[in-house]
Amino acid sequence: MPINWFPGHMNTARQKLAALMPKCDVVVEMLDARLPASSSNPLLDELRRDIQGKGPEGRPGDLPCVTVFNKVDLADPPVTKAWREVFEKERGVQTVAISVNQPGEADRVVRLVKKLAPRRIEKGLKVRVLVVGIPNVGKSTLINALRGKRVANVGDEPAVTKGNQEIDLKNGIILIDTPGILWPKFETEDVGYRLAVSGAIKDTAIDYDDVAIFAARFLTTQYPHELKARYKMKELPEDPIALVNAIGKKRGCLIGGGEVDFNRAGELLLREMRSGKLGRISLELPETTGE
Repeated sequence: MPINWFPGHMNTARQKLAALMPKCDVVVEMLDARLPASSSNPLLDELRRDIQGKGPEGRPGDLPCVTVFNKVDLADPPVTKAWREVFEKERGVQTVAISVNQPGEADRVVRLVKKLAPRRIEKGLKVRVLVVGIPNVGKSTLINALRGKRVANVGDEPAVTKGNQEIDLKNGIILIDTPGILWPKFETEDVGYRLAVSGAIKDTAIDYDDVAIFAARFLTTQYPHELKARYKMKELPEDPIALVNAIGKKRGCLIGGGEVDFNRAGELLLREMRSGKLGRISLELPETTGE
């Protein structure tokens, strides 16, 4: 599936990220808990390693990182647990799973950040925290929750944040927000589909039909019971196109002659999947991300 979406400012943002990291004490990477691997920036670990000894205190190792699994209320709990174990073991990061929209959840990130910068805390210095993540993953929502008021732009559309913002939380932490970053090409076609299903890619840049077919095929394999319950089906069509058509008929997505408006039916399926109306669904498993 070709996705024609990689704005020019993404390349610039990536370069700025590399320049900012040596000036920071901790990185907070925001991920979508439903697709942790696909929503992770593959350059982050490389950049963390590259700045060993370059910080103001001559850091002895990688820049500490807190990986935030956001939107955990929409993800499959056992799958999220498995993903956190993978990230902590293979990437050497600390993880926390939250729903940043819920009161008090963002405070858990602050506590973990401070634990990773004890030398700064002991000296009475502010901890400089770089917040990174792909578009629409919740960075600005996290910052606003921590600050207690709206200081970062928030929106349902990806790439709302356009430039770096420094925010003093007045609690010993300075946050640096960065524009959402996606890499210039997807490692596999499925990564692009997962991002499109989640809403990380602007709807104007995707083909609803293709993405809905991908979602239908995935749900039939991994979450058939949730599909049956939501759309009141005793049996599911094996073909994903037939499934989307069946959902369209159930929900009245019809055009002249009683035919299904496939695009509208696909949009409905994606909207209900993104909102959690189908249940708590994870879009990738640790053992299947290479497929």
